[in-house]
Amino acid sequence: MIITPPETAISRKDKLITQVDMTLTTRAFLSGLILLISLLSTAGTRAANTHEDALEFDDFPLSEALSLPDWFSLSFLDLKESLNEAIDDGKKGMIIYFGRKDCAYCKTLLEVNWGDPAIVRYTRQHFNVIAVDVTGARTVTDFDGKTMSEREYSAYRKTNFTPTLVFYNAKGQVTLKLSGYRPVYQFRAALEYAADAHYNREPFRKYLARAEASLSFGSEEINEKDFFSPPPYNLDRTHTRLAKIKSKPLVVFFEHPRCHACDVFHGGTLSHSEILSQFDRLAAVQLNTLQDTPVITPKGKRTTAREWANELNLTFAPALLFFDDNGNEILRVESVIQLYRLKNVLRYIIGEKYREFPTFQSWLHHYRSQLKSSRKP
Repeated sequence: MIITPPETAISRKDKLITQVDMTLTTRAFLSGLILLISLLSTAGTRAANTHEDALEFDDFPLSEALSLPDWFSLSFLDLKESLNEAIDDGKKGMIIYFGRKDCAYCKTLLEVNWGDPAIVRYTRQHFNVIAVDVTGARTVTDFDGKTMSEREYSAYRKTNFTPTLVFYNAKGQVTLKLSGYRPVYQFRAALEYAADAHYNREPFRKYLARAEASLSFGSEEINEKDFFSPPPYNLDRTHTRLAKIKSKPLVVFFEHPRCHACDVFHGGTLSHSEILSQFDRLAAVQLNTLQDTPVITPKGKRTTAREWANELNLTFAPALLFFDDNGNEILRVESVIQLYRLKNVLRYIIGEKYREFPTFQSWLHHYRSQLKSSRKP
């Protein structure tokens, strides 16, 4: 017979404290999740009603220079000093906005996302925002004391697309990076994620997925295109026997059903004949990130579509990842993309400009400078 020792007052107290701690933790988690879903739902509905969620717009370079909001912080671009000012102001951290004066995506961010007074209030409550012009010549002093021009610093920080937002906490640590334009609901989630330090508990992908599960809508099937290669998905580029496959750059589309942004992309940007003809020059596959379809990655690792997307920490669909003939990632498009930008991305990849220019943005600056020079009399 097993004799259970009598429960002492101390053990009962410890058990009660443990139960209370667990209850409070659970309540805090659920409260936070409910708040996140509510905020995303409100932001998503507002954006959809007023700007069709800003998933479609003309992304041709602006003819008039873009003006920044007057509430952005004035900065001498000494990043350590700017962060200290943010903390002295009682903020949680700092956001660096990498942009261009002629960037249509930047305009959409400023007018749609930061055009919402509630989002502006929340941003200003928790962060100071400083701007870096990716084509600019002002001197930036990094946290480690290195100095370089805005343009050089943007390349140093691998800024491929504008706008890019980099979030820093009070310790000067990067907590989140958003490359390219994100819809309002994701943008608000990013602000919440950084301000409330959720990065200490989980990646942004997981944080965002919980709320998106209740907000997702769209086609129940993923959108297919004729240029997608059928399974099995052996994308291994580390063996010479795959020379025929390796002769073309590889692009992998990561998508899933009930993805409104995917539907808009396929029905709009990806429906243009000039774009479709360019994808015929690539090896292209499409993976459903909600399925466990077997995949051998470009580096030869055996995994599944779901696991690979998790490992890549993808936070937007559709996501397009490009790989070279050795299986190295060249570039990822993990944001809203329209016709003009996609044309240039394909020029950068198919023309192998990445071998000379380390970032898409550095090549784009060179390419557009050449176009301007060729038009001069």
